[in-house]
Amino acid sequence: MMLRIGISLLAFLAAWAPLSSALSCPPQKTSAANHQSSSLASTRRSFVGGAAAAAAGLVTSGPSFASEPPSSTGLPSKGARAPSFELPNSRGTGLVTLDGLVKNSKWTVLYFYPGAFTSGCTLEARGFQKDLEEYRKLNAQIVGVSVDPVEKNAQFCTEEKLDFFMLSDKGGIVSKKYGSALSIPGFGTFSNRQTYIIDPSGELRWIFTDVESKIARHSSEVLEKLAELERA
Repeated sequence: MMLRIGISLLAFLAAWAPLSSALSCPPQKTSAANHQSSSLASTRRSFVGGAAAAAAGLVTSGPSFASEPPSSTGLPSKGARAPSFELPNSRGTGLVTLDGLVKNSKWTVLYFYPGAFTSGCTLEARGFQKDLEEYRKLNAQIVGVSVDPVEKNAQFCTEEKLDFFMLSDKGGIVSKKYGSALSIPGFGTFSNRQTYIIDPSGELRWIFTDVESKIARHSSEVLEKLAELERA
C-alpha cells in the first residue's frame, strides 16, 4: 500500500513540476513585484522537493513543508480587520475566536504551519518558544494554526514543551480566509507557512509570506517587526 502511495506521489510531482513553471507570474515593473515573483518561483521548487511527501504522512522529519503562493482567495488586506474565526484549541478548553484573543488587549502573532512533528514546523515552534518571554515583554501572544486534529496538536505542544497553544483548522477553512491554504491533489488542503501580526483592536498589521527560506530566524524577524509596529 505504501509503495503504491509512493509511486502515485512521484507521478504527481513529475506532472506538477512543469505545470508550476508554466504558471509562474510574468515579470512586473516594480522591484517589489519582481522580488515577490522570484520568491514564489523559488518556493514552488522547494514544494516539489518535499512538501507532498510530508503532507501524505510518509515522513515526520527530513524535508519540511515549503511555502506556496497564496490561495485564489488572496491575502487579507493589511490595516483591515483580521478575518474572524472560531477553532478548537490544543488545550482542550473549547473554541478560540479572534475576538476572544484580542479582548485581553494583547498583540497576537498568528502563525500557520503545515503539519506538527515535521522538521520545519518543529524548528519554527521551538523558535517561538525560545523567544516567548520577549514576546510577553512586548505584550504579545503566540497562537499556531494547522489542519492537524486537536489530539495531534496537543501531543505536539506536550512533547515540545510549548507554552502556547495551537488551533485545529479542519479542512483549512480559516487558512483559506487568510490566503494561507496549500492544496495538494489527492491529499487535501493544508496550512501554508505564513505568519500574521494582529494588533489589540483586531486589525491585521503585518503578513510574513516568505517564511520557509528563513525558519531558523523567523521568530527574531517577527519580534523585530512587532517592536517596530508597537513604536509606530
